[in-house]
Order: sequence, then structure tokens, then C-alpha cells
Amino acid sequence: MNHRGRKAGRARGRTRVTALAAATASAVLVATLGATSSVAAPADFPSWSDVQAAKRDEAAAKTQLASLNAAITAAQVEVDRTQAEAEARGAEYAVAQQAYDEQVIVTQKVQEQQAAAQAEADQAQRDSAQLIASLAKQGSTDSTVELLGDTGGAEGYLYRIGAMQKITERTDAVYEKAVQLQNTAKALADQAAVAEAKLDELKNDAEAKFLVAQQAQVVAQQKYDELQEAKAKAEALVAYLTDKREVTEADYLEGIRQQWGSGAAGEVSAQGWARPSAGVIRSNYGMRVNPVTGAYILHTGVDLGAACNAPIYAAHAGTVVYAGWLGTWGNYIEIDHGDGTDTGYAHIVSGGIGVSVGQTVGPGQLIAKVGTTGQSTGCHLHFITRINGKTTNPVPFMRDRGITLG
Repeated sequence: MNHRGRKAGRARGRTRVTALAAATASAVLVATLGATSSVAAPADFPSWSDVQAAKRDEAAAKTQLASLNAAITAAQVEVDRTQAEAEARGAEYAVAQQAYDEQVIVTQKVQEQQAAAQAEADQAQRDSAQLIASLAKQGSTDSTVELLGDTGGAEGYLYRIGAMQKITERTDAVYEKAVQLQNTAKALADQAAVAEAKLDELKNDAEAKFLVAQQAQVVAQQKYDELQEAKAKAEALVAYLTDKREVTEADYLEGIRQQWGSGAAGEVSAQGWARPSAGVIRSNYGMRVNPVTGAYILHTGVDLGAACNAPIYAAHAGTVVYAGWLGTWGNYIEIDHGDGTDTGYAHIVSGGIGVSVGQTVGPGQLIAKVGTTGQSTGCHLHFITRINGKTTNPVPFMRDRGITLG
């Protein structure tokens, strides 16, 4: 491995990760993602497992961020709801307070009227009492003697008696009216006091409901603010991990290309081999009945059931020695790896060959697309491995080189 390349890769990582993001990530990463993945030793380029770990960390952080965004959306709904509720309860409280304040004034005025009526009744009672006392004093003389001794005669005496009766009647009427006003004022005052007490109860109830709604709004806002703060940290973490993943991928790619050639890409084993295509194994290596001809012949490779136009990658570094039509194999590529091994890729889609004879390729390099040309019953890659020109079962062959097929 090239030491200068390793230093350059690490330098890129240092410059692309900001101090803030790194600090945030170090504080949040363990709590968010659990134990951190292992990283390559300083003397080595990152491995494929390091790349995958970086991708998982990034994906987990993005998932957490998405969850926070969803929670924030829900929290905003709750903030709006509780705020509207608090405003509604506040309006009700204001109305209740206004009604109570107005009733207090009404009660005060009625109480003043009651006091005035009480004073009037008290004065009438005093006036009546004085008149009764005066009459009682005059009535202590024998009425017959007074009548006979009165120079004014009987008519004068009767006049005085009638006048006093009228005064008494008038005084009684004033007193009765005053008492009636007093009773009316007292009844109104009692009613006003009852109304005031009821409005005070309603006001207190409205105030209590407002305080509950207001507290709920405060709690909802606090939760929203906390989620926003967590979101900011999560965004910083995602930015850091995305940068880390990009740097890890770049350094990994640089490492495998320095070791296995400029075309190397994707997952490459320690021995320099890559998976040629995705898809499960549809047919194994060995003797079988050909599904097209019905003949019992050797199936020279394994069929990987990748979809039409799926990518096909070079299994190992080498030179393309064949790229074109080859009978029942349809469009076909063969790569000589220069170590006594070669690999073949059959049934490539028409127009899907992406390399030419004599071209040097690296492991994991895109060379073609899956098809169903030649003697084929559907899209798949027929993958062949040879040692010293002789076919061998690709499954154990690739497994020995760090790659699992299917």
C-alpha cells in the first residue's frame, strides 16, 4: 500500500469534518447508535466492513432525524392545539372576570340603597315614637274634664283629636313605606350578593381552567423546544456521519485501487475478489438436463438470478480476452486474471457489453449488464470460473477467495 495515499486520505477526513460536528457526534453518537464500529488501523486503508459500518451509522442517524422530524410535526400540532385551548379559556376567564367586576359595582349600589332605606326607616321609626310619646303624655289628663274645661268647646277638642289622628296616620304611612323600601332594598342586596357569589365562583372556575390550559401549553412548547434542540444535534450528527461515510468510501476506494487497479470498486475481499452479480443461485455447477435442449450435459458455471439489466462486475483484476457473441452463451466476456485463473460472464443483454478485448479491469468494476441472450430461459448471469483452463465449481472457488455467491 502507498503510504502517501494513506496520509492524503486521512488529511481529507480531517479537513472535511468540522470541529462542531465532531464534538456533537462524540457526545451523541454513543447514546444514539450504541457502540461505535471499529475503524481501520492508522497504517491501513478502510476495509469494506468499515464502509458498511459507516453507512449503517449514517442510516441510523438519518432514521433518528426522520423520527425527530415526525415528532416535531406532531409536537407542533399539540402546541397549536394547546395554545388555542389556552386562548379560548383565557377569553372565557376574561368574560367571567368582567361579569364579576360589574356585579361588584351593582352590589355596592344596592347595598348603598339598602343603607339609605334603612336610615329612612330608622328616622320614620324615631318620628313615630316621638309622636306616640307626645300623644301618650297628652292622653294622661281625663278626657272628660279636658273636654268640659276647654274654652274652645267640644268642637275644638274634637278638632285636635282628629288632627292628631291624621298626623299619626301620616307618620305610620311614612314608616310603613320606609320599612317597605328597606325590605325591598334588603331583598335586592341579598340577590346581588348571591349573584356576586355565583359570578365569583364562575370566575374562579374559569381562572382554574385557564391556568390548566396555560400550563398544558407551556408543557407542549417546552417539549417542542426540546425536540428542536435534539433535531439540531441530530442534524449535526448526520452531517458528521455523512462526511465520515464519504471519506471512508473515498479512502477505501483509493486503497483497493492502489492494490488491485484503477477499475476496482465496491466490495473487494482481502484476496482482491468481488461478487460478479447479485441474485440467488438458480442452477449449480455440474451435470444436468439442459432446460432448452433437454440434453444431459455439463453446466459449466452457476446461474445467478439477477434482474434484466442488473450490473455485472469483474470478479478479479485482469485483462479482457473476449468480449462478444459466443454461440449458446450469447453475449459473453472472458477475463484472464494472470495467475492461472480466468472468469466468464454469459447471456449479457444486447448492447450491454461495457469493455473491450485488451482492456485492463479491476475487481468490482462494472463490465456489463445482465440479459438473456443465447440459449437462455430468462435474465440471469451464467458465471464461469477456470483454473488453468479447466472449469471448476464457482461457489467454493469464490468462497476460498472471500466471496459468497447467491
